[in-house]
Amino acid sequence: MAIEDEIVSGVVFKSWKGKTEPTGVKTKAKKKGYVTGQHGSSSAKKKADIRKRRANRPSQRKG
Repeated sequence: MAIEDEIVSGVVFKSWKGKTEPTGVKTKAKKKGYVTGQHGSSSAKKKADIRKRRANRPSQRKG
């Protein structure tokens, strides 16, 4: 009987109305301390140094 009722009336799915997706930082890699190497990891400091050097290249400067 339940299957016949579903066939006749249709299936109702819950909507996303009123629900919001979570926002904010999901990974440590996006936090400022990790990007700049301030949390003490030598690999993060090295990556931050590489990013800084790449940003300061003449080909990367706008102006």
